[in-house]
Amino acid sequence: MPRQSRSQDAYRLEAEGLLDRLTEDGSDLDRRLAADMIRTAARLLDDGCDTGQMKLMANALKEMRASWRVFNAYKGTRKITIYGSARTPEDHPDYKVAREFSRLMAANSWMSITGAGDGIMKAGHEGPSRESSFGLRIRLPFETAANEVIEGDPKLISFRYFFTRKVMFMAHADAVAVCPGGFGTQDELFEALTLIQTGKSNIVPVVLLEGAEGVYWDHWKTYVEKNLGGNGWISEEDMSLIYEASDPQDACSHILRFYRVYHSSRYVGDHLVLRLQNELPAEAVSKINEEFADLVQSGVIEQSNALPVEKDHLDLPRLVFHHTRRGWGRVREMIDCINEHGDDAA
Repeated sequence: MPRQSRSQDAYRLEAEGLLDRLTEDGSDLDRRLAADMIRTAARLLDDGCDTGQMKLMANALKEMRASWRVFNAYKGTRKITIYGSARTPEDHPDYKVAREFSRLMAANSWMSITGAGDGIMKAGHEGPSRESSFGLRIRLPFETAANEVIEGDPKLISFRYFFTRKVMFMAHADAVAVCPGGFGTQDELFEALTLIQTGKSNIVPVVLLEGAEGVYWDHWKTYVEKNLGGNGWISEEDMSLIYEASDPQDACSHILRFYRVYHSSRYVGDHLVLRLQNELPAEAVSKINEEFADLVQSGVIEQSNALPVEKDHLDLPRLVFHHTRRGWGRVREMIDCINEHGDDAA
């Protein structure tokens, strides 16, 4: 005889009872979200999920929780995610560039996140050293050990699934740097660009970097511009999401410039809120309104203090506008404009 589905109220009461036994910490919203996760997990029993599906969801949630627990100890510290081939030898120009770039970022108080393997990933740890590095290792039959820099460090996190690992690469990235690599590197680069292009991830600088006289990124950009742009599959402004650096110092300077005046962003309802390090002159706000009117659904771009519902960085000034929720390449160009005018004001 088939088991009858339990009522929604039964799941709710069971979840709330479990939360009451576990903890009284957290806001009401946090407790409701935790209750939602417990209810969702319980409902899987009635949804016909097999054991393999249940294992995947349980393991994915465990992996994400373990990752957040590690990263949450370093909130407020800027982090750079570095992608590139695990096969790049240590005497290769790309390796040396990645090591120098990550060293420069660490000298500016940034931490590095890499996949914890050899090649570019190891170079991304050597530059800042173990103390300023995170390693997100994927468990593969042919790649099981982390590089010697990060091995044994508490900031080394192991993943069964690529998708949970990729979530963590982008969730904690204040910038992304990419060196030449194979399928995995291309996958990571295109995912980063897709997430930013569609507004599913924070808008951050994406820097392409390689050794002197390298042609990898020139060839890649030719392909993207000719085949994707030429066929109308990306917009012209989408190329503004990418910056090809001439050397490690150029890459570092580009990323630091991005945060000279711009600080961070979030949505409040339909309004995009851009937090700034310092207030802009009125004439600069007028110029930004003229140049980026295509991003505004209604009204105008206004300078503001923190909105009533905001809880973070309340001391920072804002630019606030009703956003069309598209054109993220243009938003990237707008941030460059904000930094330029903000520098002038400072």
